[in-house]
Amino acid sequence: MTPAAAATTSFAAAATVAAPTAPFRACVRLPLRGGPGAPRRAVASMAVSTPRSAAAASFLERRESERALHFVKYQGLGNDFIMVDNRDSSVPKVTPEEAAKLCDRNFGIGADGVIFVMPGSNGADYTMRIFNSDGSEPEMCGNGVRCFARFIAELENLQGTHSFTIHTGAGLIIPEIQSDGQVKVDMGEPILSGPDIPTKLLATKNKAVVQAELDVEGRTWHVTCVSMGNPHCVTFGAKDLKQVLQVDDLKLSEIGPKFEHHEMFPARTNTEFVQVLSRSHLKMRVWERGAGATLACGTGACAVVVAAVLEGRAERKCVVDLPGGPLKIEWREDDNHVYMTGPAEAVFYGSVAH
Repeated sequence: MTPAAAATTSFAAAATVAAPTAPFRACVRLPLRGGPGAPRRAVASMAVSTPRSAAAASFLERRESERALHFVKYQGLGNDFIMVDNRDSSVPKVTPEEAAKLCDRNFGIGADGVIFVMPGSNGADYTMRIFNSDGSEPEMCGNGVRCFARFIAELENLQGTHSFTIHTGAGLIIPEIQSDGQVKVDMGEPILSGPDIPTKLLATKNKAVVQAELDVEGRTWHVTCVSMGNPHCVTFGAKDLKQVLQVDDLKLSEIGPKFEHHEMFPARTNTEFVQVLSRSHLKMRVWERGAGATLACGTGACAVVVAAVLEGRAERKCVVDLPGGPLKIEWREDDNHVYMTGPAEAVFYGSVAH
């Protein structure tokens, strides 16, 4: 067997909504291991086929082999993840470096992160860990946890409405699969204390950092800081802005990294730029810590509603439009918990030489 053949990646995929009328084939190049001299021209075949249930059954019946990592690609509003069944071990099946290669959209599968379904800990049914596309490990991910819930339902062959507990780096998260396939997630209480977010910005309102001034390369932005288990910096505009922020006009790739790596955020930060459409309808774009510009961020949408309420811009129940689609967010006054409801869908099933 040639070195290139040994590195071959093979995928068996199935469309979730509207599959092509005929299979198509594509090439993927993905050496997971090896240094700069490792072969990079491993040709892979990916065939989309119907019905989806056949592909799902094929994937779930397959056993892990020594040289193959089986996965399912999931997406929640375009925020996409490589889901790995890791229930037999508390150690991730791939390293952060390998995860970054898998997430590469030119030489890998392509994703915003790799998520591992692990045995439960601290009394939870399951444990969730995630590696971002740059190999860093966030505390948790809102869109990812919805994909996690749907993946669990598939692995356990659960039908109808179900809920379970998930241990994450941000604490206990409780998703519930709804009868219509959407996933509602109890995201817990927002953290508003600056040092706990963390941010070095000083509190401005009841120990919270609300509409604080943040200098970003000579321009002053008003920001509200919230943690949903991971840090968020939310802004509705700069100090010199005379009208409503138009988020579609932002050059996110230029400004996003300046917020993420700002000295006021010792653990870096996710940043949400928000346009208020009404008191129950918000529009946002996000620059995610460790992943860059993404189509959606569940924890970010939660942080946006919390920030909007704290600034008096919105009600506690809002629809938040993200580039990948809308999420329903509610910050309940009775229990102080934030609830997120949105979709999660399988994209394709596959395996990669490992």
